[in-house]
Parts: sequence; C-alpha cells; structure tokens
Amino acid sequence: MGAKVVTVTSGKGGVGKTTATANLGVALARMNKKVVVIDADIGLRNLDVVMGLENRIVYDLVDVIEGRCKLRQAMIKHKLFPDLYLIPAAQTRDKTAVSPADMIQLADKLRPEVDFILIDSPAGIERGFRNAVAPADEVLIVTNPEVSAVRDADRIIGLLEAANRGPGRLILNRVKVDMIRKGEMLSADDVTDILAIKLIGIVPEDETVVPASNSGVPVTLNEHSRAGQAFRNIARRLNGENVPFMQLDDNGSFFQRLARLFGQ
Repeated sequence: MGAKVVTVTSGKGGVGKTTATANLGVALARMNKKVVVIDADIGLRNLDVVMGLENRIVYDLVDVIEGRCKLRQAMIKHKLFPDLYLIPAAQTRDKTAVSPADMIQLADKLRPEVDFILIDSPAGIERGFRNAVAPADEVLIVTNPEVSAVRDADRIIGLLEAANRGPGRLILNRVKVDMIRKGEMLSADDVTDILAIKLIGIVPEDETVVPASNSGVPVTLNEHSRAGQAFRNIARRLNGENVPFMQLDDNGSFFQRLARLFGQ
C-alpha cells in the first residue's frame, strides 16, 4: 500500500488549518517517518512560509502536473529533517490547473517512497477541496469551538460522506478552557455531539503558535508549548498509537467534572 494519504481541511475561515498541517508534518518527521507535505491551495500559497521554506522554491505543484519538472525537482527538503519534503502550491495559477485525477496520480507516485503524504486543502468546499480529498485515505477536519466554524465543519463532513471519504476525524483548535468553564465557548463534547465525529486531537489556545508560524519554526518543535505537545500527540495517533488526550484544565478539573455531573 505504501504511504498513508491524510488531507487536512477546514471551513471557509481557515481556523489554523495550514498551521496544523505544518506541525503534523514536522511531528511525524520527528518520529523518523518519511513525509511529503503538499500545498494544494493553488493561488494562495502559505505552507512554505509556515515551514520556513519560502526562499527555496523553484518548481511547484502545477509544474509537476503539467510536466515542466520531475516530481523530485519540486520536492523541497526541510532544513532540519532530511526525510520531510514540501511540494509548494503555484501562486500565479488558479485551482482549475489541477484536477482530482491529477492529485490521485501524484499521490500514487509518492506512495511507495514515503510513510505519510499530508495534503493541505484550501479552506472551503470548492474545486480545490475536491482536488485535495480525492486521494485521501483519511481526512482531518480542523475547526474552532465556535458556532460558525462548527457549522462549516458539518457541511464538510456531509460532502466527505457523499464522496465516500468520510466521516473523517476532528482537530479542535484554539480551545480556551476558561471560556468553556464560563459557558462562553463550546466544549469538545458539545462539538462532537453536534458533528457526530471522532476527535483525533484538542489543541489549546497558545500564544506561542503565531510567532512560531511567522518565523517558519512550527510550534511542535517547542518542547514547552502545550499546543506543540497536542500536535505531537495527534501525529502519534495518526501513526496508530493509542495516546490519551492531554488534560487541558489543571485547576480542580476532577471536582469541576463531579460538580457538573451532579448539576452544581
């Protein structure tokens, strides 16, 4: 079978999808996995910046599809991990330059060479989304615990099931425990009840994420970041490990759960 193809997608807001893709790629590479990350967001290239590889681009995804370069020529090796590669998106083309069949063919060429292929889908549900999910063995849906984002995620789940690619698994991003406690933010249980989908990870709000993304050093490399730990745990689950979910609430959480249980 070869590599597992995992597509990372989200609703129209984006909600940290590209950051999640980059962090999962790095986390898997840290586990000594051979990984190719593909930016399928043609026209809005961002993954190269988050991975710190924007100055190394010569060829892109569309160049490969249209035969202007060989596949290997478009694969940019990561600075820290020799078995982590990026295939960047084209900035000057639109999503019609690539078809779902093209993406399946590309993934099939890569499968024998690597352990994981991560595809960063464009936000939303247009042609780029169909391209990104076409070769997927599994789809991860990134959402924030906000009503509009969860509604977008629900729409994506419906499309995935209609295309026999679902239901996928959920990454709940930017979770703020204090707001959940006050009833100002949906909890993980609320979201999974609404979406009827399994969680693969809960990523807490973490002020280190944005500076890390801006500097091209994904937060999963930061051993002291709770978000980084969450992404490393998701990568281990993708690899088939049984990893318990991180306890986000360190302050009396056991007693608070008891109080909720008894309606206090």
